[in-house]
Amino acid sequence: MNTVDKIKENKIVAVIRNANLDNILPIVKALHKGGVNVVEITAETPKVCSLTERVVDEVGDQMEIGVGTVLDPETARAVLMAGAQFIVTPTLNPDTIKIGNRYGIPTISGALTPTEILTAFETGAEMVKVFPADLFGPNYIKNIHGPLPHIPIMVTGGIHLENFSSYLTQGCAAVGIGSSLVNVKELYTEADYNRLTEKASEFVSKMK
Repeated sequence: MNTVDKIKENKIVAVIRNANLDNILPIVKALHKGGVNVVEITAETPKVCSLTERVVDEVGDQMEIGVGTVLDPETARAVLMAGAQFIVTPTLNPDTIKIGNRYGIPTISGALTPTEILTAFETGAEMVKVFPADLFGPNYIKNIHGPLPHIPIMVTGGIHLENFSSYLTQGCAAVGIGSSLVNVKELYTEADYNRLTEKASEFVSKMK
């Protein structure tokens, strides 16, 4: 099973923003313990390549580890060399998609309008991320899939425990969940990480 198929199977992508070399592994392991097996470390995080390399070396055989907020092909190549198993962009950048294709690593390209979504897919993105999803809500995905049923869609932006299953019901292949699941500022003690595992379990249980 390839990376995109694993993302589709797991459906939940935990978006980790502003982690560091000390807490990235405890975060990822807490998520994994709760049943979340796909994570996206955002590229604006300092030392993102080092974080990515550490996580991939430790749990890359058990989880899918990607890097998001990739704005340009230079950043894409850097994180791919660090071991990222997929990349996620917030916007449509054909050159970034081509870098992923060149190295055989899937790109989940950001897009919003039907034209952007189709362009991203035709450029080579294996999945398209509708962002910000909460601008239009779950019904937007249903409407997009009317004329474009063949394009796998992930959503991010304003996704939380009460609404994420609605996006899946309307046909999303995956959902990216940020601070409503992983809020790095709240993670200090063992009890905090246990609560993160519990939150991950809640999302997984509701999905099933």
